[in-house]
Amino acid sequence: MSGELNTVPKGVAGPSTWLDDRLGGANFLKRNLRKIFPDHWSFLLGEIALYSFVILLLTGTFLTLWFNPSMTEVVYNGPYAPLKGVMMSEAYASALEISFEVRGGLLMRQMHHWAALLFVAGMTVHMLRVFFTGAYRKPREINWLIGVLLLSLALVEGLTGYSLPDDLLSGAGLRITEGVAISLPLVGTYITFFLFGGEYPGTDIIPRFYSLHILLIPGILLALISAHMVLMWVQKHTQMPGKSRTNTNVVGAPFYPAFMAKAGAYFLFTLGVIAGLATVAQINPIWLFGPYTPADISAGSQPDWYMGFLEGSLRIMPPWEWNLFGTAHAGTLPLSVIIPALVPLGIVMTGLALYPFLEQWVTGDKREHHVADRPRNNPHRTSIGMSGITFYGLLWLLGANDEIAANFHISLNWTTYIGRVLIFVGPALAYLITYRVCLGLQRSDAAVISHGVESGVIKRLPHGEFIEVHTPPADDIEAHMRGKQPVLMHPVREDAAGIPPKGMRGPLGKLRARMSRAYGGEKIPLDEGHGHGEDEHAAIGSGGDDDRSLTH
Repeated sequence: MSGELNTVPKGVAGPSTWLDDRLGGANFLKRNLRKIFPDHWSFLLGEIALYSFVILLLTGTFLTLWFNPSMTEVVYNGPYAPLKGVMMSEAYASALEISFEVRGGLLMRQMHHWAALLFVAGMTVHMLRVFFTGAYRKPREINWLIGVLLLSLALVEGLTGYSLPDDLLSGAGLRITEGVAISLPLVGTYITFFLFGGEYPGTDIIPRFYSLHILLIPGILLALISAHMVLMWVQKHTQMPGKSRTNTNVVGAPFYPAFMAKAGAYFLFTLGVIAGLATVAQINPIWLFGPYTPADISAGSQPDWYMGFLEGSLRIMPPWEWNLFGTAHAGTLPLSVIIPALVPLGIVMTGLALYPFLEQWVTGDKREHHVADRPRNNPHRTSIGMSGITFYGLLWLLGANDEIAANFHISLNWTTYIGRVLIFVGPALAYLITYRVCLGLQRSDAAVISHGVESGVIKRLPHGEFIEVHTPPADDIEAHMRGKQPVLMHPVREDAAGIPPKGMRGPLGKLRARMSRAYGGEKIPLDEGHGHGEDEHAAIGSGGDDDRSLTH
């Protein structure tokens, strides 16, 4: 068996020899093609985003061949009869041409849109996996920051691409963008004039967004994704706790052929899903919306899902504004626009970026971590994450409060009032519930370690009591549970002179000590189980006619 493992496959040896004869790169190729990757289904979540990005590049290249990013007005004479003779921009006319006249154009448009949605969704779910398992800890903080930046840029990329067709729906979103930009104090008017090239809507916004969408932002995304992959390759992938898995090894399969075969199949699967959605699920039918004019608006308009939380924050925000020096002429701060536009996004993105460093400051944990946590084993982190999801989810849901009110026959005002309360109460409840659930799951693990798992065998004790015999858990399950490590805490004890340790002095140090005690430590030790003991079970079934067993 060991000989088979040490034999280099022909598929590796051949290219390695060829490159070595010409570039001297055999050792590099052999080493990297045989690099071991851990195997867990959740590690494929990030690949969804990667493959969606590849599909975005391919379909976007196709669309650029026909799209005309111009706001020059033309009269439509294409095959779509309801819009014949209507004045529209060349951008909108070319989008209609792609949809109705270019062979495969509508399929490519819809694949591009579905891939964009899946790209952001894949990044979001991947980031949640990394957060809940603590895979952002040392030495991966830089890669985590790259991920946060990638997600932020993906939102901007989606906004610019969403606006390009210049239809009524995308124009409504563009109008909100203009309102947010111009509401910024001091710099708002300058940013708006720079972005739109003058008064809204102007004639420059579509060409400028087009340049951002196909050149600048994709270039930055490609560079960041490359850096993200290189760092992951160098630092190794984290692995889930389990048998023989430690911080000093990697248990899994080699990059070639196992991981490459799996990745290739998964790319084709992702491509198939996106193509299937583009074929059978209509998305963004711009011909139904008509061309954008600033005087028109449609009811029930919704942005793409990743912008829904900003829409919700706008809808539930009270109409607050500050008139400086008591008069609107001296300057007005429209808080009803500034707060929804900046605060929720700032809380989410800034919180994500700072969390690894805040956790390190609270716990004092500066060790390297190559084994991921189970979410239940760090209940405070998991609870914070669920609070963030609840905060985001409520805002996202409230972005459709008009649809909720119309379909469920609820007052629109009441959906707004309830939303204003839930946005504060919901995350707090999510924190408390998640924390209790995590502790309950830890107790369940402790019971399995202490007393084993249910065997399905019922035994009767001499005095008439029926119990179920427990058996020790399987080795891999037990190793998975025993991978639990207590969350590190700062040393907070005072010395003999009553002086707290360095870093724990003063108001900030005392706060840090209290947070460390609450956040860290072992909440439920693994040897803290409940139920029948193993010795009691072992004594059963050893003798007597009174011992009866039933199996089910």
